[in-house]
This record gives sequence, C-alpha cells and structure tokens, in this order.
Amino acid sequence: MTRVTLQDLRAARYCRAGVRPWFQRHGFDWQDFLTNGIDADRLRATGDALVEPVIREAETREHTHGR
Repeated sequence: MTRVTLQDLRAARYCRAGVRPWFQRHGFDWQDFLTNGIDADRLRATGDALVEPVIREAETREHTHGR
C-alpha cells in the first residue's frame, strides 16, 4: 500500500499553505499526516483529481527507494 508523505507533496510542487486547508475540508488530520503520512487510497477516495500527481510521486519514491 502506497503511503503519501510531505516529501511527495513537495516533489509534486504543492505548497503546504494550499494543502492544509484541503486536508481540513476532507476531514484528514494534518498533524497526523505530517508525522505518519496518509494512505494513497484514502486520498483517492476523495475523488479529487489533484491527488493523482502526489500519489504518482509517492509510488515513484517507493519504487525507486523502497518503502
């Protein structure tokens, strides 16, 4: 299972200032995300296409560097 981290948000060139309110709108815990990351499936379940670039970054990172 792919885990998305802050590193993946940065790699996708998303800014924290924009992502944090998005997390709140979707009921995700921002602090928990910063500490533990979030499962890609939870992000996909929002139906928001903006999560796909971040998930791709996470998948690439995991494939390249391992989990």
